[in-house]
Amino acid sequence: MTQAELLARLERLEDENTRLKAAKLAREPRLSMKVSEKGALSVYGLGRFPVTLYKTQWVKLLGLVGEIKQFMEENSALLTEKD
Repeated sequence: MTQAELLARLERLEDENTRLKAAKLAREPRLSMKVSEKGALSVYGLGRFPVTLYKTQWVKLLGLVGEIKQFMEENSALLTEKD
């Protein structure tokens, strides 16, 4: 293969890679919310299943945001990240 052919192939592969990355980003689930039949708030898009809590539970959880962030910082070496 000549150098020109290799460069052309590299350019095609880079273009394909860019298209595939863009397509992946377009497929990534966005967060959405829904009120369940029982009146709970379900958040979709974080994982395979929705996170569903009642209003009082969400209020308690959201009130702990600072403590949760601090805990995560203190334990970041032990925590696993998932995309």
